[in-house]
Amino acid sequence: MVLACMTSAVPLQATPKVTVSVDQALLSQPLSGRLYLFTSEREGRPPFTGPNWFSPEPFYAVDITLAPKMTVSLTGGVKGFPKTLGDLPAGTYFFQALFDHDFYRSNHAQGVGNFYSEVVKIDWDGDNEFELRLTSVIAEKKFSSTKYHQQVRMLSPRLSAFFNRDVVQKATVVLPKSYYETTTKRYPIIFEISGFGGAHERMGQRHIQGTNPTGDAEVDFIRVYLDGQCKWGHHVYADSATNGPRGSALVEELVPEIARRYRTVNAVEARFLTGHSSGGWSSFWLQVNYPETFGGVWSTAPDPVDFRDYQQVNLYSVKPLSLYHNPVGERRPLARRGEIPMIWYVDFGKMDDALGRGGQLRSFEAVFSPVDQQGNPLLMWRRDNGQVIPRTVKYWREYDINLLIKRRWEAGLKQQLSGRVHVFMGTLDTFYLNGACDLIKATLQDLGSDAEIVMVVGKDHSTLMSPDIRQRIANEMAAQFLAYYQEK
Repeated sequence: MVLACMTSAVPLQATPKVTVSVDQALLSQPLSGRLYLFTSEREGRPPFTGPNWFSPEPFYAVDITLAPKMTVSLTGGVKGFPKTLGDLPAGTYFFQALFDHDFYRSNHAQGVGNFYSEVVKIDWDGDNEFELRLTSVIAEKKFSSTKYHQQVRMLSPRLSAFFNRDVVQKATVVLPKSYYETTTKRYPIIFEISGFGGAHERMGQRHIQGTNPTGDAEVDFIRVYLDGQCKWGHHVYADSATNGPRGSALVEELVPEIARRYRTVNAVEARFLTGHSSGGWSSFWLQVNYPETFGGVWSTAPDPVDFRDYQQVNLYSVKPLSLYHNPVGERRPLARRGEIPMIWYVDFGKMDDALGRGGQLRSFEAVFSPVDQQGNPLLMWRRDNGQVIPRTVKYWREYDINLLIKRRWEAGLKQQLSGRVHVFMGTLDTFYLNGACDLIKATLQDLGSDAEIVMVVGKDHSTLMSPDIRQRIANEMAAQFLAYYQEK
């Protein structure tokens, strides 16, 4: 139960009750967003920086329109993770409220302009009443710009038209140390896309004084870092009903803008893609859909590339399967460490839904699903029992990279992808992504493709990118560009 009232009104009584108000200096007109109440039993780190995927602590949330002088009372029935506020066990907790209204970031704790309260320590007995006041604002972090490390920002006509508001595309560009030694030399370019939750500003930090040559062949590249951030999580640079024309905006707007501002080699053979996890899926998707723009992809640990193995679930099963339980009724794990399950799908799904927008699973629905009558992504599985919803999955087929390759192979992809596909995956991937990679490897072999699908034995999601793999990718990029360059 959520009660919103003006401060002058007599509040209805309900316990527990946490009253949240906003400093008048922060808000001059009504603002829509999501109000969170975070808890933690650990002192030190602000509770609003949670939840941690592997060990989430209870939190609660509600969508509201917050107005000046308004208070919001969160009572026992307010929903959250793992249950309602009234179900929070007795104990000592640190409480903090946050109002998320930022447009760009998936992470509420990084949303520029979001309001948050001080942390309050409460001995919780389930019958508490206390107030939190939103008094602080998350500030934009200054971009660390140097002559080699620069941010590109451009207004996107396509995305602005879709959202009916100004939308800015952003990227970090890192120039090689040799860039200013001459005014005539042109450079090949690497587009690197972050994983879920990554930010382009942080990705380029290690190259703030420029990049060294790439690979044994000592080829200098311009590097462009992209993050896929959006309100629903990671838009993976795919055009979608919820996130808008993200792929076409990148290819038709940002890529040409970077070529205009910097001395790039204006040829498909000089533009490469890479990325890890959601960035791995993004880079693979872009290569397959825009082969006339990009000359090669080095995708690492991509999100599911074949929905016959959507983290161990065949979404196309004639008899719809449950994401929560396997056919014999055992809980399905969503993540593991080694062979030991660490996250269960049912628990992670509940946490994701409590987050609202910006969680990993809702992020997939926002990309792959059409929208319902309220403008929200169609659910792909029933929240009560985890059963896959076939009428939604039929739309997801358009984003199944394996199906897409098979469908377009003879129509042109056979030639367009020749020598251009490189995928690396650990056989013990933390999120069970290796199964889908095995399937697409088999498909490409059956098609006679020269695609390089490397399954690295014993590696998981975080250990896959060893120095050897990184150097191998760098060498292959350099060699592939030189093969083109020397022909010219």
